[in-house]
Amino acid sequence: MTVSAIAPLLLSAAKQMSIPTMLLELTEAFGTTLLIFVFTLLGALPLGMIVYFGKKSRIAPIRWFVNGYISVMRGTPLMLQLIVVYFAPNLVFHMSLPSNWRMIAVVIAFIINYSAYFAEIYRAGIESIPVGQYEAAQVLGYNKAQTFFKIILPQMIKRVIPPVTNEIITLVKDTSLSSAIAVMEMFTLAKKIANSPGSPGMITLFAAGVFYYVFNYLVAFVMRRIEKRLNYFE
Repeated sequence: MTVSAIAPLLLSAAKQMSIPTMLLELTEAFGTTLLIFVFTLLGALPLGMIVYFGKKSRIAPIRWFVNGYISVMRGTPLMLQLIVVYFAPNLVFHMSLPSNWRMIAVVIAFIINYSAYFAEIYRAGIESIPVGQYEAAQVLGYNKAQTFFKIILPQMIKRVIPPVTNEIITLVKDTSLSSAIAVMEMFTLAKKIANSPGSPGMITLFAAGVFYYVFNYLVAFVMRRIEKRLNYFE
């Protein structure tokens, strides 16, 4: 075999990615996935309650706006919302955007999307509380704020833990949609590695699946622990 024939083989061998290197890169990319997950929860969980209050507002324009917002967020794909949030400020409003706008746009899109779902979950939880709870609070002299925060809210939290857990698990998997605006989270990197020459191939995608499964298992475990701690309401 000539030197010219051996050289490409040596170059190919040099480009082979080892499994430990692949796992290290996936771990680093998972940091981006985790950031999207954490910031989305920090924004969407409280915003969902604000959206719920808007939905129940006595001011008709606010109620109409919030109902329309929820309808749009639940009725259109999250990927489309990501694209709109990313491109609209510049194309429509000609705004000057920061260099890290891709990541910011992802977080904003996820927050406004998931807050709509959380608002509906909160609504179902609150409306499941018997009317007698409100009447008893009124007899005890509680005002509306005291009734909500001391009596209704703790019971609502207990009741909505299972559906909230489902949404949180879905959120972990939905972070992969960030690739729509070229944010390199873990699954996007896994696909890139799997399609590159000299990569471990399907092992990379399997490893990414393990990352998702383990993290979702931990999320479900933590949420079950929280639910058990709230069992004193039963």
